[in-house]
Amino acid sequence: MDKRQAVGSWLSGPRAAAEDMGVDFGHRGKRLGLPEEGPGAIAPTGRRLGAIFVDWGLCFLIANAFFSSGAPQTTANIAVGILFVVNALAVGTLGFTPGKRLFKLRVVSVDGGRLGFGRVLLRTALLCLALPALIWDRDGRGLHDRFAKAVQVRL
Repeated sequence: MDKRQAVGSWLSGPRAAAEDMGVDFGHRGKRLGLPEEGPGAIAPTGRRLGAIFVDWGLCFLIANAFFSSGAPQTTANIAVGILFVVNALAVGTLGFTPGKRLFKLRVVSVDGGRLGFGRVLLRTALLCLALPALIWDRDGRGLHDRFAKAVQVRL
């Protein structure tokens, strides 16, 4: 290997270096037994971000309209509480929130079934903390989904 390849792999990251050495990672969701495209495939990042922005916007509007005390921080905290309740109830019963439904996504268990209510509560609590949702694995799942043994898929 010449120096240009070493520098290129260092700049590109460990995945690119491993792929250059012949490692086949496959498509996102392959390790979970999910298809590459179509219904049941891992939800694309853009759709997931769109869904959480819709859900967050709805919760913020509800908090602002019904519970606003004039203090922006209080309204934001109430919006997080509403986001927790909406996510726990909607994902626990339907498998999707209003934003996920709009973007044609669903939250399911890694084994393909519905999430149990305890796992839904864990996932929702970690989602409301925000940081676990921002750390993803190579399948594109956030830590909140990994810890709850959940995956977001296309409808």
